Amino acid sequence: MTLLLMAIGILLLAALAAGMAGRRPMVATVVGAGGAVTGCVLGLVPALGGLLSGGVESRRWPWPVPGGEFHVQLDALSAFFLIPIFLLGAVAAVYGADYLLAYRDRKSLGPPWFFFNLFLAGMAMVVVARHALLFMIAWEVMSLSAFFLVTFEHEKKDVRMAGWIYLVATHLGAAFLLAMFLFLGREAGSLDFDRIGAGLQLVPTHTGLVLGLALIGFGTKAGLVPLHVWLPEAHPAAPSHVSALMSGVMIKIGIYGLLRTLTFLGPPAVWWGPVLMVIGFSGAILGVSMALMQRDLKRALAYSSIENVGLIVLALGVGLWGMTSGRPVVAVLGLAGGLLHIWNHSLMKSLMFLCAGSVWHGAGTRDMEQLGGLMKRMPRTGVWMVLGAVALAALPPLNGFVSEWILYMGMLQGGLALTGLGGVAMLMSVALLALVGGLAMICFVRLIGIVWLGEPRSEGARQAHEASRVMVTPVAVLGVLCLLAALFPGRLLTLIALPVQQVFGINPAQFISVMASAQSPVAYLGTVNAVVLMTVAACAGLFWWMRRRGAQTSDSTWGCGYAVPTSRMQYTGQSFSEMVVTRVFPRWWRPRRSVVAPQGVFPDEA
Repeated sequence: MTLLLMAIGILLLAALAAGMAGRRPMVATVVGAGGAVTGCVLGLVPALGGLLSGGVESRRWPWPVPGGEFHVQLDALSAFFLIPIFLLGAVAAVYGADYLLAYRDRKSLGPPWFFFNLFLAGMAMVVVARHALLFMIAWEVMSLSAFFLVTFEHEKKDVRMAGWIYLVATHLGAAFLLAMFLFLGREAGSLDFDRIGAGLQLVPTHTGLVLGLALIGFGTKAGLVPLHVWLPEAHPAAPSHVSALMSGVMIKIGIYGLLRTLTFLGPPAVWWGPVLMVIGFSGAILGVSMALMQRDLKRALAYSSIENVGLIVLALGVGLWGMTSGRPVVAVLGLAGGLLHIWNHSLMKSLMFLCAGSVWHGAGTRDMEQLGGLMKRMPRTGVWMVLGAVALAALPPLNGFVSEWILYMGMLQGGLALTGLGGVAMLMSVALLALVGGLAMICFVRLIGIVWLGEPRSEGARQAHEASRVMVTPVAVLGVLCLLAALFPGRLLTLIALPVQQVFGINPAQFISVMASAQSPVAYLGTVNAVVLMTVAACAGLFWWMRRRGAQTSDSTWGCGYAVPTSRMQYTGQSFSEMVVTRVFPRWWRPRRSVVAPQGVFPDEA
């Protein structure tokens, strides 16, 4: 616990030092990024130790605040969320060190590094706080720091609007959290989490009220539908390394809050699981559908985050339904898929946002209709973004496939084990999840094809350049971690056993035995991914060898009469997704369009 508090202290000191650096960009960058990396690396040590050992460490100090107490604790659930906070915090700091230097002639770099370190410290303190007042203070530090990071380019009107939308939404959520803690404090006689968890005796109506307040308060931060309105505005507006942290970590803090609340409420009611499943499905369907309609690269990724948070909540709902229906295998598979997807999405989405930042840095635009042909100009970034897209589309051999496949198995087990309407609903849920997966695959094929393949659609795309090694290296680290998570899923799932026990009361031995049984896909998922990966590597090696031989044909391929293809002869992002958006989606789901008809005999545009 001492090392963890030292790490948070280093982050706070780095924030103050970077803020005092003012308009000296190199000093602010070295102090801000260096302090963030140092604090995060130091914080990873106790986080990993806490997750591996399952021990609980607490610290209490008197606090001259009415009704307050400085009570912090490191347990398995806190450690589970601290790992992505510190891991992605260090990676984002390295990336941001070079990314922000592009602004050094126009902006002071002291404030963004001040709020970046404060943001990390706030998130870390949220997950270790064990008193409602300390929790809310840390929550506000995290939320306000994110506001100032989102509005870094506040001279732009759309950035200011995105910042205000985020600020209003986050404080509406905070109001519901305050009401929840006041109610819990009144019923338990204390605002200390230990006393709330030990002494709370609620009737079912009050339990439902607390869960409702938690879903609204924490769901606003997580981006649950219909509380997601801030997310597609704030993520594109923020600097890309901040977007990576907000999507990869901050929205997961909302999931942490929901899980922590469940530890107060005792055994779940029968209706909790179905309600969470409906909320999760709503977010997944809406998020991936809206992502198909976006031109802005980061905005499409933001809607994808809404989809993936929906999948996490869906998985938790499946697990709770399995618990209340007496189906331990369904419960274990659902909860394992949900918690594992928290880690997997943190890696995948952070990777994609950093790649999107490199695209903006190299081509000067995030508009997919102005990009194209970047694979020839930014090959290193392109390779890692293709890997991230495959992972987010839940295709083998990457980590998104692992967690979603475990969720599939849990829902199939539930559909076959449950009888009556419950079994039919669970099997229908499998079909809906397959629909979400299919739309996600279309979304990311569209993103990769329009941005990276074909011919450039603008001068910026034609003049695009590769990102620096300082920016590519963090992306590569995240890509390698995605591969390792796919190849060794069993190791990750053993780490999840203790948080599952703490929140849901499932014995770790039972959890591990179910995941290792013949009913579980984990026993062979890593092997399947390894075989697919080796096959892809062998095909790539064969292709490279054939190119090295320099074999050429005597005749060119028939090009349909077009001797010199241009960007006007290839799909746009809108035309690629048009069939799904305008033919498959129901009428009330489709975007409103304003059509400008072509003018003249040889029109230039329409």
